[in-house]
Amino acid sequence: MNYPNGIKKQKVQLVNYKNRGMCLEDDINETNRYYCRNDLAYIYKKPTPIQITKVDYPSRKEAIIKEAYFKEPSTTDYNGIYCGYYIDFEAKETKIKTAFPLHNIHPHQIQHIRNVIRHGGICFLIVRFQIQNETYLLWGDDFLSFLENNTRKSIPYSYFKTYAKKIQFTYQPRLDYLKIVDERIGGSYEK
Repeated sequence: MNYPNGIKKQKVQLVNYKNRGMCLEDDINETNRYYCRNDLAYIYKKPTPIQITKVDYPSRKEAIIKEAYFKEPSTTDYNGIYCGYYIDFEAKETKIKTAFPLHNIHPHQIQHIRNVIRHGGICFLIVRFQIQNETYLLWGDDFLSFLENNTRKSIPYSYFKTYAKKIQFTYQPRLDYLKIVDERIGGSYEK
């Protein structure tokens, strides 16, 4: 619509935050299906624990959850087993070019990462920088070291370039993060 003084009304676009991070999640889920199909590892996305409080039942097949709440804080996104090791990790994406904001990782998740490492599990973050189209695996101990030695509210992109391992995007598996895990545990699998 044009106004009399020549000013054009601009269309306002709403930002949709639904399904943020789903591209990375899709890549990881497809990678994990590949690992499972090829009997290499069994790593799964953890379901979010919810308590359902209200359901509409038009019919048994068409039940609709109308109200629910989180029963407890979730830990990390994925866990499973590989070469006899417990694997546990969190996956995040960021559109910020220069850093990964720490508010994306909650205190109970940080404690969970500490606990997994203390008990001998393999724990890490997989972080995708969307603008650079780069995905990194940051070991849990390097993540905790950053937290203990910095007061910043974000981890600089340069920290990932120095301390994390870049995960190459390939056809199958899409994000072969176990190749990086192998470097740490001295294992090897055949694709």
